[in-house]
Amino acid sequence: MAASLMSVIACSALPALAQDADTNRFSLEKTDSGFVRLDRKTGALTLCQEKDGTLTCRMAADERAAYEEELDRLEKRVAALERKQGEGQPLARSSENLPSDEEVERSIGIMERFMRSFFGLVEEFKQQEENSPPNKT
Repeated sequence: MAASLMSVIACSALPALAQDADTNRFSLEKTDSGFVRLDRKTGALTLCQEKDGTLTCRMAADERAAYEEELDRLEKRVAALERKQGEGQPLARSSENLPSDEEVERSIGIMERFMRSFFGLVEEFKQQEENSPPNKT
């Protein structure tokens, strides 16, 4: 029971850690014409202006060009896939792209070691909890 409780507690803490990391991802700096938003993760700059009490941000010119290029690339890819599907060609990846048996076994081994370590920690916490005297004041 305690082991499953510790597992639930450990897993429920992960989204909170991710949220904390995201709160520090962006920073705003005031400029003469508005604000500049810096994405600390990617280094991208976005220009922002305050209008009617709301902050409106738009992409910088070079960021916009990269965005447009990516959209064009994806549109071409979708069109090619739709053409293939119309011709009756299978869209699934071939078996040559699948991992080998050795790679699968290695991945399973890594996950098994991870799980054993994790549940070992849970057992240690459980033992500490059982061995510690109750805190009664």
